[in-house]
Amino acid sequence: MIIYIACLALGLLFTIISAAMGHFFGGHDGHAPDVGTGGHAEAGYDHAGVPGISFFSPTVLSCFVTAFGACGLILSHIKATESVWISAPISAGAGLAMAFVAFLLFNFMFRHTESSSESRVADLVGQIASIVTPIPANGVGEIAYVQGGCRYTAPARTESGTPIAAGKPVRITRIVGAQYYVETSI
Repeated sequence: MIIYIACLALGLLFTIISAAMGHFFGGHDGHAPDVGTGGHAEAGYDHAGVPGISFFSPTVLSCFVTAFGACGLILSHIKATESVWISAPISAGAGLAMAFVAFLLFNFMFRHTESSSESRVADLVGQIASIVTPIPANGVGEIAYVQGGCRYTAPARTESGTPIAAGKPVRITRIVGAQYYVETSI
């Protein structure tokens, strides 16, 4: 029974400290330095480049520990499940279930609320851009395009090698490394 109380207390203490530290010393108001994950130490990106959270993140693990402790404490007070050989496996299952629910919930929230200002290169082919710096014959100029509500600029050259004046609309045809290839848009 002491293990269940310790797990419940540890999980709740972690939650309270995390909430307090996030409120007073961090958050999204510019006080915490970004370390590549938008300020979320346990957040990352999946194979599709979508923000997410690991099953072994501190948040999910604390959900497991808290649910294990709470369920074990409840089960240890019921006559039929007071044996640790019965209450521990049930509590572990309940802890895994709650951790899985937290994992799914946080990943759902990250996928639907987080966005990145970085554009995805694969989505740019076929997009209309405008010439910012003229592209000379067989040379490099600069284009500007808007994606996801953000304006970006990139070095560009024409597919045919012909010059294009500033202000003209163009279509992005392909991207090789950091070099954008364009053709005039009609």
